[in-house]
Amino acid sequence: MENTPNQSIETTQVTEQQKLIPDEQNFAKDIVRVTVGEEMRESFLAYSLSVITSRAIPDVRDGLKPVQRRILYAMLRMGIRADTPHRKSARVVGETMGRYHPHGDAAIYDALVRLGQDFARGITFIDPQGNFGSLDDPPAAPRYTECRLTEAAMAMVGEIDEDTVDFRPTYDGESLEPISLPGLIPGLLVNGTTGIAVGMATNMPTHNLAEVAAAIEIVMKKRRPKPTVDELLAVLPGPDFPSGGIIIDEDLRTAYQTGRGSVRIRAKAHIESLSRGRQAIVVTELPYMVGPERVVAKLKDLNEKGNIPGISDFKNLSDRS
Repeated sequence: MENTPNQSIETTQVTEQQKLIPDEQNFAKDIVRVTVGEEMRESFLAYSLSVITSRAIPDVRDGLKPVQRRILYAMLRMGIRADTPHRKSARVVGETMGRYHPHGDAAIYDALVRLGQDFARGITFIDPQGNFGSLDDPPAAPRYTECRLTEAAMAMVGEIDEDTVDFRPTYDGESLEPISLPGLIPGLLVNGTTGIAVGMATNMPTHNLAEVAAAIEIVMKKRRPKPTVDELLAVLPGPDFPSGGIIIDEDLRTAYQTGRGSVRIRAKAHIESLSRGRQAIVVTELPYMVGPERVVAKLKDLNEKGNIPGISDFKNLSDRS
């Protein structure tokens, strides 16, 4: 009789555990048969889309990737504005990583540097001081370089405290960050973008700010019917790369109409007369993101193979003012 209460408790516990076991028939109804290929395709695309939207491509509203937006916002909160002294890049990287973007200092510094390279962007948002690199050489370490926001960047973050954009909690929930910047500049079209995600990639060229503004004006004024591709191409004829060059593609219309296509760029050169009856081919503009050292090395190789004979010397004078 003394063991009866314990036995009753044990019986009750077993009964409660049995309730946690799903009914065999109901459990079988929840099983959905899918092919491995279909499941992998859907899961892969979902993961790829997550990477694209959170890291790889910018938001169309401000044209910035999350890391770029967080750098600008961190600098704004640090008081590093266009009218203040430059501050160490390492300080900006640390603030951005600690408060907003916990993905490694190297990736943050690389994004910061690109925001200040005038040969890579149509409009720079970082005013650099120190060695921010070139097409042939990497930048100096963040402890040696300094930066501050440009006037264009101030136009991107202006009125951010006046309820112009939505905010969300940061990764640790201790503060807030903007989902997008107010962005008076159409950054996505002006600065373009390059993004590589999981199984997908995107590339958009840079464009001229005045031409983009003219195209935006047409879109805003003519709504019914909407402007045609030809009407937009009349004011926005094609990309405008910061390094110059000559676009030799004739089918840009298809690229703008479908969103798919390629752009071929040729270097711009002219011939100058030298002493003793010699002539020099002077290259003044190179294709986008092509360094002069790479071009010189390729020309030397072709000359040695006899593909372009008659050239006695190659010189890179791009570092001379």
